[in-house]
Amino acid sequence: MKIKRLVTILLTLVMMLTLAACAGSTEPTENGGNTGSSQNSEDKTSTPSEAGNGSEQSGKTPNSNSDDTVSEPNNEPERGKILVAYFSATNNTKGVAQKLADGLGADLYEITPEQPYTDEDLDYGNPGSRSSVEMDDPDARPAISGSVENMEQYDVVFIGYPIWWGEAPRIMSTFIESYDFSGKTLAAFCTSASSKFGNSDSVLRSAANGATWLDGYRFSAGASADDVMKWANGLGIN
Repeated sequence: MKIKRLVTILLTLVMMLTLAACAGSTEPTENGGNTGSSQNSEDKTSTPSEAGNGSEQSGKTPNSNSDDTVSEPNNEPERGKILVAYFSATNNTKGVAQKLADGLGADLYEITPEQPYTDEDLDYGNPGSRSSVEMDDPDARPAISGSVENMEQYDVVFIGYPIWWGEAPRIMSTFIESYDFSGKTLAAFCTSASSKFGNSDSVLRSAANGATWLDGYRFSAGASADDVMKWANGLGIN
């Protein structure tokens, strides 16, 4: 009996070990197979998503030819820049020039004399005043303080001044003769209480005969921005 019972116990232990071995060999295989399949599936579905995020950040579309999306550096010089250069002894021309520059998005440059004009200098009733003496001398060239940097970058230059004795002040000749305006488009404007524009820019045109000159215009000191831009837009420079 003892031997039979011992054999029964041994058989039971062998069966238990066999079942345990079978269970240990099949469970990792299922888990391993499922885990591997799931991981591969995530990798495959996440790759396009990551590519999409990358393409959104770089501005490219997925599967596009990178050669078609790479932008070449633009080494072309900027064209169409406008300058408004003005001389204003009493700030009347300055106001018009500022409205013109604002309306056109242009650069603004004030033509400043090395020796500023005083009220006595501007006394047109005195033949001995500085302005009277200058205007009596066609060769007078009052010195200018400073200069325009990179004048070559401008395609269009507006030139503003007050009317003195029916002409542009001599300092405007100094300005025109200081630069090469060949190939540029120029347009003059002036301010005056009563004088017409007339031929006030004739001397300037002669000094810059390599430029294309547009019709000039006379404004009152209180000209509105609409008045200024109506003239500028009518020139067709845009």
